[in-house]
Amino acid sequence: MDKDKALEIVNKIFKSIFNEDNPYTLEELLDKFAFDLKLPKQVKDTLTGEVTWADSLSSAKFITLANMEKKDKTTGWMLPKTEVHSLGEIIKIWDKINLTTTERVYDSLNVLESDTIYGCQNIYRSTDCRACENLVYCDSCGDSYYLLASQRSGSCNYAIRCDDSKDCSNCYNVICSNKVSNSFFIQDCFDLYECMFCSHIASKKYCIANMQFTKEEYMQIKESIKKWILTS
Repeated sequence: MDKDKALEIVNKIFKSIFNEDNPYTLEELLDKFAFDLKLPKQVKDTLTGEVTWADSLSSAKFITLANMEKKDKTTGWMLPKTEVHSLGEIIKIWDKINLTTTERVYDSLNVLESDTIYGCQNIYRSTDCRACENLVYCDSCGDSYYLLASQRSGSCNYAIRCDDSKDCSNCYNVICSNKVSNSFFIQDCFDLYECMFCSHIASKKYCIANMQFTKEEYMQIKESIKKWILTS
């Protein structure tokens, strides 16, 4: 996994949702779409000084998973027994070995700048994701693929800013919804197809702001909304 691969993933997402190429750099994507997500932060391995990525900054001392395992296989983590006379002495000794493990990636392939990733493939700058493929800037997603700037969602694909949702596809900015496809700006909805700016409705298509439009009217307005999203 590298940054070029991450941009390739994003471009496929943009093509699917907007039928347009992605015009942004990774830094611009972060600022525009993932600005409020909990994502891994850059820190340094306390023992080696190398750059690493952690989803928890509560500790001031870090070690990469690879370096932790390397030390475990070589010198080990056990210390020789010494006399201690106070709780303060115990805590001082513990502080020397109490390093927060970073870049925890398990049973996964092609993962970059991420932490707590399980059974995934092609993941960039994401955290707490399971059984996913092709994610960029995501938090707590599962059984999903081709997501950008999404969080706490499952069984979703080709979506940007898909939050707290399930079974959504080809969507932009969908919150707390289920079975939504080809839609923009949706909240608390179920079973929508080709809708925009809708909330608290179910089993509808070609609706805008909870109002029914014809397919022709809807598609014309959708084109202007797409341009607005990509240029604002």
